[in-house]
Amino acid sequence: MNYPIWETTFLGGPTLIAIIAVFHVYIAHLAVGGGLFLWLTDLKGWRENSPAVHGYLHKHIWFFLLLTMVFGGVTGVGIWFIIALVSPAATTTLIHNFVFGWSVEWVFFFGEIAALLIYHYYFDRLGRKKRLNVAFLYFLFAWLSLFVINGIIDFMLTPGKWLESGSFWDGLFNPTFFPSLFFRSFAAFTFAGLFGYVTTVFLEDEKFRRRMLRYCTKWLLLPMIGLVPSALWYFYAVPETFRQVAFSVNRDITPYVHGLLAMTVAIFILGVLLSVASSRGVQKAASFLLIPAGLFWMGGFEYTREIARKPYVIAGYMYSNSILVSDAARLDREGVLASAKWSAVDRVDERNALVAGRELFNLQCLSCHTVNGVRNDIVPLVGRYAYRGLVAQITGQGKIRRYMPPCIGTQEEKEALAAYIYTGILGREVPEEPFTPVGAEKEVRGKIEIPPFEPKQDKYVLLVWNDLGMHCVSDCDEMFSFLPPANTLEAQLIRRGPVPELVTEGVQLTYQVEPGHGNPGAHVRFWEFSEPLYGVKLENNTGLAGKGLAGEFDFKAQRELFVARWIPVVPYRDDGTFNPYPVFTVQARDVETGALLVQTKVVAPVSTEADCYRCHGGQPRKMGSGISTETAANILQTHDRNEGTGLYSEALAGRPRLCQSCHADLALEAEGEEGVLNFSASMHGWHANYMAGMGDESCMYCHPIAFDGMTRCLRGVHGGGESRVVCSQCHGKLEDLAVSLLNARKELPRALEVMQNLTAGTVPETEPVKPRTPWIENPDCFACHEDFQAPGPNPSAFNLWNETTEELYRLYNDNALIKCIACHGSTHAIYPATNPFDKYLDVIQPMQYGRMPYTIGANKSCAVCHVKEMEDPIHHENMWRMVRNRGGFTD
Repeated sequence: MNYPIWETTFLGGPTLIAIIAVFHVYIAHLAVGGGLFLWLTDLKGWRENSPAVHGYLHKHIWFFLLLTMVFGGVTGVGIWFIIALVSPAATTTLIHNFVFGWSVEWVFFFGEIAALLIYHYYFDRLGRKKRLNVAFLYFLFAWLSLFVINGIIDFMLTPGKWLESGSFWDGLFNPTFFPSLFFRSFAAFTFAGLFGYVTTVFLEDEKFRRRMLRYCTKWLLLPMIGLVPSALWYFYAVPETFRQVAFSVNRDITPYVHGLLAMTVAIFILGVLLSVASSRGVQKAASFLLIPAGLFWMGGFEYTREIARKPYVIAGYMYSNSILVSDAARLDREGVLASAKWSAVDRVDERNALVAGRELFNLQCLSCHTVNGVRNDIVPLVGRYAYRGLVAQITGQGKIRRYMPPCIGTQEEKEALAAYIYTGILGREVPEEPFTPVGAEKEVRGKIEIPPFEPKQDKYVLLVWNDLGMHCVSDCDEMFSFLPPANTLEAQLIRRGPVPELVTEGVQLTYQVEPGHGNPGAHVRFWEFSEPLYGVKLENNTGLAGKGLAGEFDFKAQRELFVARWIPVVPYRDDGTFNPYPVFTVQARDVETGALLVQTKVVAPVSTEADCYRCHGGQPRKMGSGISTETAANILQTHDRNEGTGLYSEALAGRPRLCQSCHADLALEAEGEEGVLNFSASMHGWHANYMAGMGDESCMYCHPIAFDGMTRCLRGVHGGGESRVVCSQCHGKLEDLAVSLLNARKELPRALEVMQNLTAGTVPETEPVKPRTPWIENPDCFACHEDFQAPGPNPSAFNLWNETTEELYRLYNDNALIKCIACHGSTHAIYPATNPFDKYLDVIQPMQYGRMPYTIGANKSCAVCHVKEMEDPIHHENMWRMVRNRGGFTD
């Protein structure tokens, strides 16, 4: 924040550091291991009285000196130069905290230089003891230099107690100091043998050459005895949270880890080959292959170590974008730009949004990402998102994918950053409104025809309802599916009389969809992909339970009702219009005579308005609704990147997957996979991290409930008129809902990972969010309607779940075994419900039987079923309360 930004967008600062640092570290380790190689090889020559060994060593010194002193020294200076440009804040932290350590290291480095120069230039003039002493001093100084630098480097990964004490010694002797020191020492000894091959293969004497090759092989392979256990020690010395982020969360590390393992095997094989090969050509080829193999090994190790401390440049102290962890909360309140000394602007306004966004990009993104560059290019990473998707990504950055630092700053700054990426980098136009419902024009009906009912002569009342108030269809079956066409109608038939009775035998209930909705196969690809998705090849226009668009109800004795399950109706009409409220005609007939007993109509609400494209890019699939192939492909590629799956390639190969094949979902009776979050917990939990703070607006991005949207499925008494209830009053805000679902699966590490950065806001901090299972535990009606009374001011049912499954509104019976939903209407469409396509679509039966849009039997109209008015409330307490909320209806 206190330094100017070096704006290098193509190569990127991290790449430049890596290019210089990997070469330097490789040579620096050679300098340490090579020092021991010089000393012990010289000692070997004296003990064996071998002029040949000393002659070989004298030539090797010249190569060794040029490589370590010249190339190593230049790249060492280069590291200081490049890190000061790329990350000046971290560099100054290292200098100021370890100034004593650096000064000591320079003393060792000076001794190292002096000893090597003396050893080389006075090689033939020094006696045995002095020469061996000089060689040993060179090794000792080189290793002591490693000793100090090792502590400072690993301080950045595991600062340990330094975070509290600020002590030089706590920082130097940090938790990974000794395992890293041993690991690097053994690696250095291996490199000594590796580079020993380079000078050995040029020896003319074949016998001596093969002897020295075997000698170098011992240096290459024997240190691995210590390298492997020290590597494990090093690995487990790193805090588990860092290991989990590096090796489980960050998918980018995989090729580097694989490369590290592959190079280890390659070095071992090439070393063995060199010790047994007789051909000089093979020996030269193998020796020169070992040099890049060692370099790639070093690069793989250094990258793995570097990424293990992400999202920090100094773990727990400074993020990789140089913002101090201790400053994050303040900068979220005050803004990043206001504290950035070298920023061109200090706040965001309407005129400077893109300029501010660019400054924020340089401050928070450029430290890791390039723009159309060679590594970690941001363009393909963000290119599949819409503007609101970028805002969501920035909002949720670092919460689940914890190898990225959180995006810090005010909401205005985050939106400016998203706007710059969307416009300045991707070259797209930011939409004017953050949420503007779009789509096909709604079909405008005339007044729905209400079926006849004659109270004086009709003997039956047929109550039919949709079990959920709205069924949704994912409608991208060529890519994936999570919601098939599967609308369920339920019904109860009542024989009217002084004591009405439920009719369960001797009758047949049938249904028939209205014209224009009878051929869903012409509009969706569900039947084309039903086999890979659901494991069954279905006939066109036949649902998963064997039902078509016309057919019979089945009687369910256990529930005392008739059910037509999973009817495959869709909201697309044959005339090219979008209508999420198709009407079904339902008839009850006498089985023996075939006589029509009663007929009614019911809406089977169905929508494809899951507006994934608003964040994930693309456009609606059809008639302004549905998930297009482009949007679905973007979603799959995001899933593949985050979870390491291959869903996108499977879909391209014609094998799309059902989401519930992995994620359990009671709605589809899917068991999912063991150890995987259920579908609802996974979807709400993940998105809550990225859509935090949006309140009820977040619900409208995924569910068709927007009051000015295409479907407007929250259309019942709770969603209209003066008593309008918002989603959060029952389900909690998105974060609350997610926490309640994830709390039910806290035994899964994934649940804790997704939940760790979620804060529930609907309940007090002192009150825990009660776990709940989707479809089994829901907000209890009696949380607001205590003793069947009208709710008090500011009602809320969140965190007050039903205790048993039978208490769910859609399953609840009254005292006469009539389903509550039968008289009060479907969930989200409770009477009186004003439908956006036709005012009476959702109140057909109340209008049919009672001539008013309220609950069946409301306002003391018991004669609907009882033939006469009753003196006592039979079905439930307080049922005689007169209805005053007219829900927007007029006479």
